[in-house]
Amino acid sequence: MQSPAPVAASTLRKVRRRILPYVFLLYIVAFLDRANVAFAKAPMSADLGFSEAAFGLGAGIFFIGYFLFEIPGALIVERYSARKWIARILITWGLCTVLIGFVRTPNEFYGARFLLGCAEAGFFPGIIVYLGHWFPRKERAKAVSGLILGVPVSQVLGGPLSALILHSLDWRWMFILEGIPAILLGFITLRYLTDRPSQATWLTSPERTWLISQLTESTHHSSPWAAFRDKRILLLALAMACVNIGTYAFQLWVPSIIRAAQTSMSVSKASAFAALPFAASIIGMTLFGRSSDKTGERRFHTAVPMWCAGIFFFFAGRPNQSLEVEILWLCLSGFFVYAWPGPFWTLPTAALGQTAAAASVGLINSIGNLGGFIGPTVIGYILTAGYPMHNALAFVAAAFFLAGCLVLTVRVDDKIKPAT
Repeated sequence: MQSPAPVAASTLRKVRRRILPYVFLLYIVAFLDRANVAFAKAPMSADLGFSEAAFGLGAGIFFIGYFLFEIPGALIVERYSARKWIARILITWGLCTVLIGFVRTPNEFYGARFLLGCAEAGFFPGIIVYLGHWFPRKERAKAVSGLILGVPVSQVLGGPLSALILHSLDWRWMFILEGIPAILLGFITLRYLTDRPSQATWLTSPERTWLISQLTESTHHSSPWAAFRDKRILLLALAMACVNIGTYAFQLWVPSIIRAAQTSMSVSKASAFAALPFAASIIGMTLFGRSSDKTGERRFHTAVPMWCAGIFFFFAGRPNQSLEVEILWLCLSGFFVYAWPGPFWTLPTAALGQTAAAASVGLINSIGNLGGFIGPTVIGYILTAGYPMHNALAFVAAAFFLAGCLVLTVRVDDKIKPAT
């Protein structure tokens, strides 16, 4: 019989190799389809006559649909089948992305983005819950950081890809071509993902036994509905709403900020330059996720990146800066802007346990993503009213700062051994 140490090492190695690259790919596609509207902003607005306010509302209304269906989707993943539900989500959001390529009026744009939010709802909390089925608690910050690396990577890849499509075809074809991969991956997911360790034929019997025992030991039990009564979960939801005001503003306006620094720059070139801050995000996210698991500390590993992202993004909005200085501020912002999710998403389970993870993650993400509606909508109206970009980014910086403060007020059981 194998000793525990080799079994543990071989099990975690297999789980990482089997699950993380695939969900990472799914997350790249998810955020590419969610945020590609940023790259289409200039030609789409010029073609259809959209104001900054119309674009901001259309970009943000995605999160209203997301909010309405987020918690039910997360609970379905927990109680029914992650494999089937995630496949459904992929297929329907791919179709909705394609639909955006056919809009002609602001109302059609709002409707298509709303449907995209409804279609994608449940995907992120579903994946977080799914990772909880496979990774012991002390491994989760690295696992979640590995997943969320898909956000900046989607922007690093999406900028040049979108620029190429925009240069070769137009913004309509960008949405159509970038929606197709999600549809194809939906059908692949039905065959590739495994719902639970007990069903994993690609693990040996000792490996399945060890993993199930670790997952059982690493959780405590709480009713799923406890999430709706727990002050800590509500504080985390409010913190996420605040930080998402900033993160989605960063996603959607980076190409515009770069173009403002050099007005003669083409849309495709600005989209390509926009990949640089997101490349910096990959480094920051990796370092903070590893440090959080190594030390076992979660809250300051969440709050500090939020504060730093707000400070540097505010400086990026100052007027009359050279392109080089602008990109420097944006890269510093990018280093921190996605460094918080890995440590952050360990906190709901630490507060309520794995049994309540689906409801707590769904609640936090649904309320939190309302910040994705508030941020673009408010910024769009600020800019349409004639105020300069640095006024809008002062609002964003305040939201980042408040988010970090709220996280530090949350008391959770973080007495876990650092990962070795």
